[in-house]
Amino acid sequence: MTFDELTEFKGDLKSLLKKYRTLNDDLDVVKRVLEVTPDERPPFSFRIDHLGLERCIIKVKKIACKALKGRGVNSGLRLIYAHFPDEQKITFIELYHKNDKENEDKKRITDNFK
Repeated sequence: MTFDELTEFKGDLKSLLKKYRTLNDDLDVVKRVLEVTPDERPPFSFRIDHLGLERCIIKVKKIACKALKGRGVNSGLRLIYAHFPDEQKITFIELYHKNDKENEDKKRITDNFK
């Protein structure tokens, strides 16, 4: 499985790293999980179908963050990614904390994955 990132995702990550210093390590754990099971796994993640795209866009709701001690997978971090099963590829689209934003950036998703 190969992993790619949108430029906007890199900006999200850079911004969040100031607040959550363990985020790179936490994302490495997420990548290892996604290598084994890249599809949605409720209640941890689910497919975003309401955008009308043919691509498989998945939102991960339960990400463990070591910087948020005692919160476990209820850290509040959200990860949006596109899964390309034929290419064995995952592209990270967006990363945010649920207190900073209510929902994913639909425009970012549709602009990059029409």
